This record gives sequence, C-alpha cells and structure tokens, in this order.
Amino acid sequence: MDEKTAQAPTGAPGSVPRAIVVMGVAGCGKSAVGKALAAAEAAVFVEGDRLHPPENVARMASGEPLTDQLREGWLDAIGQRIADLAGSGQGVVAACSALKRSYRDRLRGFRRDIVFVYLEIDPAIAKRRVASRKGHFMPASLVESQFAILEPPGADEQALTVDATRPVADIVTAVASLPAGAKS
Repeated sequence: MDEKTAQAPTGAPGSVPRAIVVMGVAGCGKSAVGKALAAAEAAVFVEGDRLHPPENVARMASGEPLTDQLREGWLDAIGQRIADLAGSGQGVVAACSALKRSYRDRLRGFRRDIVFVYLEIDPAIAKRRVASRKGHFMPASLVESQFAILEPPGADEQALTVDATRPVADIVTAVASLPAGAKS
C-alpha cells in the first residue's frame, strides 16, 4: 500500500483554516494520527467517536453495525463541528470513519474544502488492533462490517491515501508536507 494522492485538492495556496478528516475503518489509527496531525498543524482535534449519540454507542457495543440512517446525525454533528471551528478561523483535524462516499459528501456539505486522509489497512491487522484495544465501545466483530461497506476515496475526491501501518510520525510528515493549498 503506497502513499498516493487521489486528486490535489483545490484552494488558494496558504489559505486557512484547513479542514482535514482522517478516515478509515476501526483500528486504522484515525485518532492517533488525527491528534498528532492536529498538533503538527496547530489545529483543533475533533474526536468523531465522542460525537456518537449514546444509542449508537450502545448498538455498536452490542455488536450491531450502524445503518446509514443511524449515522446521519453523527455525521452532521461532526460536519457542524468542523464548519464551526473552521468558520471561526481555526484549523481543524477530525477523526471520522467516513467509510462511504455519501458520508464524505455529507461532511463536505458543511465545508466543501475538507481534505480526507484515508488510512488504508489490511482487514486482519485492523481486527487485531481493535481486539487489543482496552475501554473502547467498538468490538472487533464489527471490523468486517466496516470493510463490507468501505468505499475508498475516488480519484475525483480531495484525498490522500496512506498506508496505516506506517509510523504515525511518517504519516503526519506526509500530510504536513503537502503544499498549504493542497490541504484546504
């Protein structure tokens, strides 16, 4: 899995604030990469998992995958948080699975210039990582359901695909090294 750019995002070089969503299946490292990237970018980090309504968390904790309809309010909460932060002049990095193009389109409805960083990972590695997590509501049994609906970003989307098994620092460097206009 090599790093590749689906499409160089549009935007004026040096334009701020930046809006980045670190995406992928459970266990790919969205939170770790998102926190490190936010620190490197002097941006606010938004943990998408914290914006799930309690009902969604309970469903997932019991092994029930979320439907598109159940994800709508959650995606709207993330999109609104991104729009509010960026609208106030702050850079923002959010961790959100954004598994389907329709989910990414919904987020882009709040801020059209969001750039997605897709952390690509093998199903077996993702499942192993999720199984080893402590204190998280997402069971390893749901990893397969995430891969079943996963639609990696298309060539026409503003996205960077990165091998999720690379060290976090390397991933952050790859994203941070993009020209400023390519991230906003």
